Amino acid sequence: MNGESPAKRAIAFVDGQNLFYAAREAFGYNEPNYDVGALARQVCRSQGWQLTEVRFYTGIPDACNNPRWHFFWTRKLAAMGRQGIIVYSRPLRYRDRRVTLPDGTQHSALIGEEKGIDVRLALDVTALAHRRAYDVALIMSQDQDLLEVAEEIRTIAREQRRWITIACVFPQSPDSWNRRGIDKTDWITIGRELYDQCLDLRDYHLELERA
Repeated sequence: MNGESPAKRAIAFVDGQNLFYAAREAFGYNEPNYDVGALARQVCRSQGWQLTEVRFYTGIPDACNNPRWHFFWTRKLAAMGRQGIIVYSRPLRYRDRRVTLPDGTQHSALIGEEKGIDVRLALDVTALAHRRAYDVALIMSQDQDLLEVAEEIRTIAREQRRWITIACVFPQSPDSWNRRGIDKTDWITIGRELYDQCLDLRDYHLELERA
């Protein structure tokens, strides 16, 4: 692509829930214990990219329905903000669903669902490409709905006559069943050793108990 820049500027776009579930599946962690700033820096350093910004997207449980996780995320996102990470969050929407238990009985349960998080992430990736804010969109998600974003970025690169790429970054181990990144992106896997170098060791639940 004409106009390739020698110093590739990268912005990290992190789907917080998608990253958590991938890390849980790959490494067995039951908490979102990642430090996304450290992860993004390590990935960019390994690729020779200049990380200019980290953006984090997640849904937050309602305080009435799930106070433990509501306050966990409230505190964790506040800590991210103090580190300079741009945070975008929305309340989970709850729907009554029928669930089948192992004994075969069925019960109703309120299930929290993220609405609009992936759309917001996709809009930001596209808008910042139009503004020439980055050369590399580093997306920490395996959501195939973002395939259309990858296609749009290719169109923007042609229109602007410059080099732009999307890198899909995700945890992976022999225990991972989903080993695919977003189609039409460059896949970069995060192994256990790299992930463990980028842990957020603060106990936000403990902070809540002491408050």
